[in-house]
Amino acid sequence: MKPAKRQRRSPSLPSVSDEMKVWSAALVAKVSDWPQVSARSFFGFTALYRRDKMFAALPRTRAADTANCVAFKLESPSAAVRARLEKTARPWASSMDKARWFAFELHSDADLHDALDWLGQAYRSARSKKPR
Repeated sequence: MKPAKRQRRSPSLPSVSDEMKVWSAALVAKVSDWPQVSARSFFGFTALYRRDKMFAALPRTRAADTANCVAFKLESPSAAVRARLEKTARPWASSMDKARWFAFELHSDADLHDALDWLGQAYRSARSKKPR
């Protein structure tokens, strides 16, 4: 008798509130106007790209860390940005920290401004390197 195969289970991702869906849609609409940005559906998220580099994931039906957070990637944050990250954002998950992904949690409409600021940081971080 063969041993049973262990099935890999996907991590459980929290559902997104209706309020977060509205916030995500507003953020996607704003960021989509930026140069070189495209948005694609991605496993319950809206993935934001600058050209070919993904720099953020906004929840559509599922969330990454908590039910009301956006995830963004910062390639090489400066010391000042790292200090700000420690105060306002947190690693998305332990394995994602090495990949430089962070999460920002929204609690009210007032947090949209800060979320947009973090998305702007991630957008700038995703700029393509110029060939030498």
